[in-house]
Amino acid sequence: MIIREWRGRARRSQADAYPRHFRERVISELRQVPGFMGAQLSRRDVDGGVEFLVLTQWQSMDAIRGFAGTEVDKAVVEPVAAATLVEFDERVRHYEVVETA
Repeated sequence: MIIREWRGRARRSQADAYPRHFRERVISELRQVPGFMGAQLSRRDVDGGVEFLVLTQWQSMDAIRGFAGTEVDKAVVEPVAAATLVEFDERVRHYEVVETA
């Protein structure tokens, strides 16, 4: 299993917009991608706003290519999502799961 990590930041006044987009659009689209296994959206308060952490789980890097294309390290951020954030990672990080408990 592969974990794909991405982060974005929002102003506190806009802190509900990205989770709403994630819930209403992102999850349904990801569920259509073969090899997608699940996702988590977390948040924490930071200076001047809110930081979101998105972790998605995939069966393989091939499955991620089916979602992200050949440039797998480039973040996939829809314009609607980008509009809710003040900054976000343009690159993602991938981790091979070694062990789960």
